[in-house]
Amino acid sequence: MILFFDKALLAIGNVLFVAGLAFVIGLERTFRFFFQKHKMKASGFFLGGVLVVLIGWPLIGMVLEIYGFFLLFRGFFPVVVGFIRRVPVLGYLLNLPGISSLVDKVGESNNMV
Repeated sequence: MILFFDKALLAIGNVLFVAGLAFVIGLERTFRFFFQKHKMKASGFFLGGVLVVLIGWPLIGMVLEIYGFFLLFRGFFPVVVGFIRRVPVLGYLLNLPGISSLVDKVGESNNMV
């Protein structure tokens, strides 16, 4: 658990995440994804968090990255929730009374990617 906030490991993970995204969808589409006009705030937080981790403040950088990640990928959450609801054990857990209303709010996002 101590190595969770190791700046070298976080920097390697950040570089591999962005490189993996570029390999999967291509360089041009990755660039267009991060630099769309309506996603500039989210990209700024995510890439700023990467920069802060590289500078050497891993805790602050991770907070910025997580916020930026949720802003960037919030359009995918309804798809993920719909998929998880079809998985036998996890679907049952998501349909429990207390969790169901929270998951419904996440799954109702109208933001398109």
